[in-house]
Amino acid sequence: MKRSLLLVGFGIVLAVCGMSSAAQAQATRTWVSGVGDDATPCSRTAPCKTWPGAISKTADCGEIDALDPGGFGTVTITKGITLDGGGGEGGQVASILASGVPAITINNSSVNCPFVVIRNLDINGIKSGTTGISVVSGGQVSLENVDIANFTQWCVDTSGATAAVSIVMYNTNLERCGGGGLRAVNPSAIRVNIEKSTIQRNGTAGSCTGGVGMGLFAGNSLSFINVHNSMISNNSCGGVESNGSSAKISLHECTVSNNQAFGVHATTSGIIQLAETSVTFNNGTGLLFDGAGQILTWQNNWVGGNSIDGARTGTLTVQ
Repeated sequence: MKRSLLLVGFGIVLAVCGMSSAAQAQATRTWVSGVGDDATPCSRTAPCKTWPGAISKTADCGEIDALDPGGFGTVTITKGITLDGGGGEGGQVASILASGVPAITINNSSVNCPFVVIRNLDINGIKSGTTGISVVSGGQVSLENVDIANFTQWCVDTSGATAAVSIVMYNTNLERCGGGGLRAVNPSAIRVNIEKSTIQRNGTAGSCTGGVGMGLFAGNSLSFINVHNSMISNNSCGGVESNGSSAKISLHECTVSNNQAFGVHATTSGIIQLAETSVTFNNGTGLLFDGAGQILTWQNNWVGGNSIDGARTGTLTVQ
């Protein structure tokens, strides 16, 4: 009898220790370093080597911070998390180099934390990575001080998402992605807000359909993109296209210039709104509409120097 009680007590101790270990494994804040080791707890004094190594030890709603410059590996995010490369503008460079795969896949299934934040990070596809950031779940995504470049497909793509997506992009550069800059397409609602960002030199020579080669592409009726104080330039096809029944793109205090096929294009009942925006020097029609598309402007835009300047379909009412 005593032996049985002893065994039971020993089992309880092991269970408690196991729960304690599991709790320690899910820290609210973890760290990565170029000289780290994924076998460590990912603490400030014993950091991990990679984002995937740290994310497995970080609790839902937690944060992973980079201690120093380094390449920390491609990652699939399945919980609410913040990846912070540290340093901010002009500071250290934490990065992801992706070859043959997406750099970041966001498949967040968290109910408590439906948000993912990517901050202070360089994401480089080195001309073989497929997509910079692929969103395959719903929820909220923030990109802050992020540079995404050199992917064979899209810099940011929501086409795989199966639920509503909200993206905020601040001080971010999308550049030299073969598919295009940002594609807002999926069966559910997509809301994108872009501030103080650059979308340039995307696409390759070839077909300009389905959004390919464009800076921004809204491709279904529930796509809503708002852009402020940003530049969309030198993309191989067009700058901005709204292509879907009532898909809407709003540009305020933006520059759309030197794109190779058109400046802005509203088609298939898509709507583009312009206020205090420059559409200039595009190698094609500046303001292009067809298929019941609408281009609505306030009378304070500058449209000139395009191969064909084009025209608006209507005006915006000043409130």
